[in-house]
Amino acid sequence: MSRSVAHQLSSIISFSVISQIARKIRIVQLGVLLFSAVPVWFAYEAIAPQIVRAYTARVDLAIDRLPEENYETILRRAEAVARAAAQRSFDQDILVTDVSVIVSVQSLGAIAPVLALEVTRQQWRTRPDAQRWATYFKTARSLLLFDPKPTEKK
Repeated sequence: MSRSVAHQLSSIISFSVISQIARKIRIVQLGVLLFSAVPVWFAYEAIAPQIVRAYTARVDLAIDRLPEENYETILRRAEAVARAAAQRSFDQDILVTDVSVIVSVQSLGAIAPVLALEVTRQQWRTRPDAQRWATYFKTARSLLLFDPKPTEKK
């Protein structure tokens, strides 16, 4: 009867040799991981760049009532001022996505907001019209001490 003995690999190669080979394999794996991660990161940034931080520009303006000026004329001046402020805000900063302009009027010692213009850059690009995007405050006429419209008496 013959006896067959199977030798295991670890019994032929010493443990110190195995640990040196394992260390070299880990270094190679680390190198492959590092050198493949950088191109993957560049490709990801090219396909899906980071979100840009956009913001709203807020502008508060006050205009004075001129002598003998009626309420409708003041509204037209307020619209012109709001239009210029919105355009200037979009022109000065490319990260501005929304503009909010509040125009107040000073009249005979009283001050009140007459309009608020809130518009996005896309809306403004499509139609740069202050009247289209403005919100008018109805009580401003009486707060600014303008002569109220005559009411009909029955």
